Amino acid sequence: MIDLIPSVDSLAVLAVLYVFFVVITVRRFIGNRQHKPLLPPGPVPLPILGNVLSIDTKQPWLTYTEWHATYGDLFFVRILDQKVVVINSQRVARALLHNRSRIYSDRPYLATVEPFGWMFNFLFAGYNDAWRLSRRLFHQTFHAESALKFRPMQIRRAHEMIVNLISDSRHYDSHFATFSSSVVISAVYGYESSAQDDPLVGLFAHSMQLGIPWLTPERAIMIKTFPFLLKLPDWCPGSSIKCDARISTNSINEMVDVPFQYVQRRMADNSLLDTPSMVAENLQRVEKQDKAFKSMFETALKNTAATAVGGGYETTTGMLMVFVLAMVLYPDVQKRAQAEIDSVIGRDRLPAFEDKKSLPYVDAVVRETYQWMPIAPLDYPIGIPHATSSEDTYDGYYIPKDDQWAKCRTSGAIVMCNLWAISHDEKRYPDACHFIPERFIDINGALTDDDPVQYIFGLGRRICPGRYIADASMWSAIVTMLSTVDISSAKDDQGKAVDFTPKFATGIT
Repeated sequence: MIDLIPSVDSLAVLAVLYVFFVVITVRRFIGNRQHKPLLPPGPVPLPILGNVLSIDTKQPWLTYTEWHATYGDLFFVRILDQKVVVINSQRVARALLHNRSRIYSDRPYLATVEPFGWMFNFLFAGYNDAWRLSRRLFHQTFHAESALKFRPMQIRRAHEMIVNLISDSRHYDSHFATFSSSVVISAVYGYESSAQDDPLVGLFAHSMQLGIPWLTPERAIMIKTFPFLLKLPDWCPGSSIKCDARISTNSINEMVDVPFQYVQRRMADNSLLDTPSMVAENLQRVEKQDKAFKSMFETALKNTAATAVGGGYETTTGMLMVFVLAMVLYPDVQKRAQAEIDSVIGRDRLPAFEDKKSLPYVDAVVRETYQWMPIAPLDYPIGIPHATSSEDTYDGYYIPKDDQWAKCRTSGAIVMCNLWAISHDEKRYPDACHFIPERFIDINGALTDDDPVQYIFGLGRRICPGRYIADASMWSAIVTMLSTVDISSAKDDQGKAVDFTPKFATGIT
């Protein structure tokens, strides 16, 4: 019969082994704690909710800027189960997003991108070969030297915008959107839009208005948490979201296909030979390629072209709205800029890009427009955060890898660059909340080396690829407005200025 009761010696051996196991486990735990860097500092999170209750969800950049004073240039927050690393200085942004761009160039998963038709847009794409191809196509047309060829067209479009403003000042925002869209549509497709009510410009505007509201983090989290909302039958309450997704996708597909087919038709009848455009130039490059490569290339080109127009529509329009607000609130700035234009150019002609170096104060006004109210306060071009593709350590702090495209949970971190904190650093920009272009002018009347363009369009490999043409559009529109019209508050029936409180819309810009 087998004795199932262990002997005293056996119990002693088991006890020794158990103690040895506990000691080794504790030592490993302590060793890991000692050698593994800590996460960046930040506010203490609540269980499950994290720091979400402490953040202004409509203007989170303001909360992050307040925390900057307590936790420094780099801090860590938790929003529900999402780990977020926030960058609050240009120095750290350059060190991570630029110098270590291989790690910080990915994108987090947004649950609304695919169902609402935004898979074409490479701004949301992960850091992969498809993104690199789209980026290369974009860069070939819009890098610094190549973008110069579009300047005559940009000036011409600015003149058309002024005619629209003078004839119908009430709908100035619509005229800005037409200007922004027509510039990029011309550069991308070689399409000469009409000054008003152009059908292709209207198609892009309509598609953007349908789809953009669903790209906010709040709505993306809702769809990620409750994916069944996209599968409800039409008769069920809540099915309107599925309907909105279908309408948005159909409209965006049309937006992507129609202008591309326009270029193909015009190339077939040789009517685009003298019009420089991104699509035509690239299609000519692959005419003799094999069918498989040509098909793959054309798909990437078509998606990249639509991405370019979508990005230009939303951002340049918003920045011009900020400029108009500044001119209403700071009339002395407008008068000084107009005086500079009159003294340098006179009133017999309108400004051109050749006059740019002779108009430093106008350039300072453009810079201050970027600095004063960044339209994408949490990273550019449209507030999309970065995601880490591997673990990293910076300044002694541990930054975890993002488990990108994990549709249920995210174990790693997304990285947000708080451009608002950078542009409102009181040490760098005293009275940053006031519109003061003089901050960019030195004692000799020349422009300083501090140009918000160096950070306001983002940093690293995800920097806005259209920044050169966007900056040129801003300058051409602003200098043309300053030289032709006075911008002021609306007047009531008695001729008194109408009081108003500026309100910014929430969203990705």
